[in-house]
Amino acid sequence: MAEFTIDALGEACPIPLLKVQKKWPELQRGDVLVVNIDHSCALKNIPEWARKQGQNVEVEEVEDGVWDIYIEKID
Repeated sequence: MAEFTIDALGEACPIPLLKVQKKWPELQRGDVLVVNIDHSCALKNIPEWARKQGQNVEVEEVEDGVWDIYIEKID
């Protein structure tokens, strides 16, 4: 299991989601992708996309207006 990080701070939708979708095929089962965001639109669409893919998703607000989205690749 490996952990990868995408820094999408300062980037507006849909750029953070596009970065996640581009990186996703490189991950193996059990890997975790951490996405750093500060755009509220990405807070909605990235977890929604990941859950539709059947992945585990957790969101943590690390400071006011900044979140880390943890996506674990299940399959």
